[in-house]
Amino acid sequence: MVTLGAVARPQLPPERLRPLARAAEQAGLAEVWLWEDCFAEGGLTAAAALLASTDRLRVGVGILPTPLRNVALTAMEVATAERLFPGRLTVGVGHGVQEWMGQVGARPDSPLTLLREYATALRALLAGQQVSTRGSYVTLDRVRLAWPPTTPMPVLAGAVGPRTLRLTAEVADGTILTAGTTPEAIAAARQVLAAARADAGRTGRHQVVVYVLTAFGPGGRERAEAEAREWGLDLDPHALLAGGPADVAAGVRAFAEAGADTVVLQPPGDEPDPEGFVRFAGQVQALLT
Repeated sequence: MVTLGAVARPQLPPERLRPLARAAEQAGLAEVWLWEDCFAEGGLTAAAALLASTDRLRVGVGILPTPLRNVALTAMEVATAERLFPGRLTVGVGHGVQEWMGQVGARPDSPLTLLREYATALRALLAGQQVSTRGSYVTLDRVRLAWPPTTPMPVLAGAVGPRTLRLTAEVADGTILTAGTTPEAIAAARQVLAAARADAGRTGRHQVVVYVLTAFGPGGRERAEAEAREWGLDLDPHALLAGGPADVAAGVRAFAEAGADTVVLQPPGDEPDPEGFVRFAGQVQALLT
C-alpha cells in the first residue's frame, strides 16, 4: 500500500511547525516531510521538534544538501534522532541548490562525486561501521558513531537527471523525485533504477518517494498550475493533483501503480491554511486504506 505524506514547506515559520504536525497526526496522516532550504529552517532541528510533538507521525527530511553539512555531523544528528524516536525518521541527501551552495562558499566542482562519497560514508556510519576514507570531498579517519541506530536505517537521495538517478540506485536505499514528475516518468525511473541496481549488485526493494503539487478545493487545479508555472515545471495535467479528497486519492493511486512507494502532497507556496491542507490529506489517507 502506498504511504501518504504532506510537505510542511519552508514558507511556514518555525513556530507553526509543531501545531501542523499535531494536526497531521490527529487527521491520521502517515508522514510530514520537510525541506532544508537555504536559508530557512534547519532540517534535522525541525524534524526533532515535530517528532517530539507527536506520538506516531513519521517525519521525512528530503533533502539535506550534502555541500552544506559535514557527513560525520549529519550521521551524529540522524542517529541521535533515530534513537530518540525509533522508526519515525526518514532522511534523504542531495546536491542542494547550487546557487545557494555558492552563497555559502560550498559549491562543489562535481556534485555527483560529492553525493557518491557522502551517501556511501553516511550509510556506513549509520550502520555502526568504523569509516576511513579520503575522497575528493569526504575525508574520515577511523570515525565510528558512539550511538548508531539500533536497527538498520535507510538513506535516501534526491535525483533529477538520469546520471543522478543511476547514482542513487547504486549508493542509496531509495530515491526522492521532485514535483512535476508524472506517473509515466516514475515508471521510466523505475526501469533506470532497476538496471543500475542490477549493475551495482544491489538487491532488495529500492524505495521511491515523489513530491506531487496538490491543491484542494474549488480552483485547486488553477492554483496548482500557477505554482507549476512559477517553478518552471511541465504543465502535464497528470503531474498535478487537485479537487476534493476523492479526486486526489484517485491521483495518488495512479502514482502508486506507476511505482511510487510514498507520495508526498506538496501545497502551493501561497497555501493559506497549512493545517487545513494536512487535514484534507488525512481524508485522502482514509480513502487509501
